[in-house]
Amino acid sequence: MRWSNQYNRLEPTLGPQYFKTYAWKAPLESHWRRATCEEVNCEAMRNGFVMTIDLTTELGRKQFHYLTKVDKDRSHSLQRTGPFEVKLIYGPGNPCMKRAEHRIQIGKPPILLVHEGDWRGNPRRAAPYIHRYADDWTEDFMLHQQEIVDTIARG
Repeated sequence: MRWSNQYNRLEPTLGPQYFKTYAWKAPLESHWRRATCEEVNCEAMRNGFVMTIDLTTELGRKQFHYLTKVDKDRSHSLQRTGPFEVKLIYGPGNPCMKRAEHRIQIGKPPILLVHEGDWRGNPRRAAPYIHRYADDWTEDFMLHQQEIVDTIARG
């Protein structure tokens, strides 16, 4: 093996065609849904948070206008920290500013894949095999590992 600076990992001496990759996938679009701050136990909602705004910039002025005039979902107190800087202090219980990013899994089982190749690619362009059950995927992985052990033992 040699070090690959491009991928920051050891690069095997064998080509990717000699490897298999086992993966569990849970894509955002099919296995997750948006969640509220309460559902994900959001730290900013639990403890409160502070927004510091620079009023000398156009972005700062737009943020200040939106947060003080348009946004009705959150309550804040205003603290002036300089001639052109303000802090909006949001106490506990306010939805956070990243609430659109909160996600939770919907309980759908993961997609269990076996790919030919490794992180360098799939040179034969073989389609991945999709297992229906975790036990089958685990058994496939175990048998593959045993095959590697047996090959090493044979020399």
